[in-house]
Amino acid sequence: MLLPQWGKSAGPPEEIHFLQGPERRGVELRHLLGILSEFIHGFRTLHFVGPCVTVFGSARFPDGHPYYTLAREVGARLAAAGFTVMTGGGPGIMEAANRGAKDVGGRSVGCNIELPTEQFPNPYLDRWITFRHFFVRKVMLIKYSYAFVALPGGFGTLDEIFETATLIQTGKIREFPLVLIGREFWRPLMEFLEERLVPEGTVDPADPKRLIVTDSPAEAVAVIADAAVRRFGLSYRRPRRRWFLGE
Repeated sequence: MLLPQWGKSAGPPEEIHFLQGPERRGVELRHLLGILSEFIHGFRTLHFVGPCVTVFGSARFPDGHPYYTLAREVGARLAAAGFTVMTGGGPGIMEAANRGAKDVGGRSVGCNIELPTEQFPNPYLDRWITFRHFFVRKVMLIKYSYAFVALPGGFGTLDEIFETATLIQTGKIREFPLVLIGREFWRPLMEFLEERLVPEGTVDPADPKRLIVTDSPAEAVAVIADAAVRRFGLSYRRPRRRWFLGE
């Protein structure tokens, strides 16, 4: 049985009003202060959790689904490699990745989102924070990570993939690995990028190559660990298998 579906009803009243155009200046200031408060809370909560790898994916795949099993292996391998596994904190793929991290004694964190059909953090989190605004949540999922892994998902997952890809493409963040797991699921998307966008000139030929596509969690984690050492100066601190930023 599939889990409850996200995005089927309206968001919190305050967020709806914020996104429906201009309001009185005092109201806009209150919105601004609320957003600032979310950012500060996120920074304080997540500052020392890394280095992280963020795992994106659908909330709709339950335990026992092949994608859930795949995500659990991804989380376990990332944690065994020394990374903190960060997700959106919810069910489905997110739960599976966090669960995999806990399977091997790794660290697991979540950036949950407040929704009208109340979304509880999954039970495999060492630390979590719940956000009201999706855009604040996305900043946190990106800010603290050295790589990104996307398993099958819907609008939210696609949004996260393309937000991350755009930031890498435009140099707003460094070229951290962006790995899509599930070749057959992602094949139509990659064909669209390579056979439509590249010929039309809307992206450069090199841009689709920024997305690494594989069926293998082991390959994904090997690519991420290699980039962490060679490109970003991380190294292992012994005897615990944790990363630290080199001089």
